[in-house]
Amino acid sequence: MSLSSPLLKVDGVTLQYKTPERVVTATYKVDFEIHDGERYIILGPSGCGKSTLLKAVAGFLEPVGGEMTLNGKTIRKPGPDRVMVFQEFDQLLPWHTVRGNIMFALRQGGRAGTKAEAREIADEFIAKVKLERFADSYPHTLSGGMKQRVAIARGMAMRPQILLMDEPFASLDALTRRQMQEELYDLWEANRMTLLFVTHSIEEAIILGSRILILSSHPGQVRAELNAHQFSHRNADTPEFAAFKERVHALVTADTQTQEEGVSA
Repeated sequence: MSLSSPLLKVDGVTLQYKTPERVVTATYKVDFEIHDGERYIILGPSGCGKSTLLKAVAGFLEPVGGEMTLNGKTIRKPGPDRVMVFQEFDQLLPWHTVRGNIMFALRQGGRAGTKAEAREIADEFIAKVKLERFADSYPHTLSGGMKQRVAIARGMAMRPQILLMDEPFASLDALTRRQMQEELYDLWEANRMTLLFVTHSIEEAIILGSRILILSSHPGQVRAELNAHQFSHRNADTPEFAAFKERVHALVTADTQTQEEGVSA
């Protein structure tokens, strides 16, 4: 890990949101730090506040307790220094081509001064996700995996300080999901962008993460933080990977096991 100051610091953050019936506490006093170039994974059971944390980092939700800072500055609103890739396939503008989607984001976000510059940058990142043949295609003609490649290319092209990914591969079939995991890891190796990635898949967390933050069930609290930099898709079939996966599984399911023991007691 880098000895420099953290890029992102989450300090004692409690998050709440309102429903028609009540106020829900999503996370409680969560702490973690992310350094430049890390692949940081937030893992936990459904309802533990993973996606809510990501929205807060993006600037869409203000903590009721604690503080989030990016490069030492308090996060108070969305900004081009944080770009989010969602799970949904319809995050692309349907009236723009693959190239047009990326160019539009670059121009709107102020990352390209001219149309020619935007096109050049767009084509560079379309090549990174291996979609050159589909640069002039519209989203409705693309598969789910291809749409996610475009969304990732668009996010990377914006050159954010941190790329936020909210279970982007969860809706893909198993084979496409593994392919996308491998491609994202390879993109990271080539570009060393900073990733904050939310998932409920233990295997995905280990394949993609250099560090994994494990949250308890609702409300989400930090249960553990584990180093996983020694693992990737290249050694996912090894006994060491399997043993680490069992360790993570035990931590993720500790609440369920405790509840079952309480019922049977």
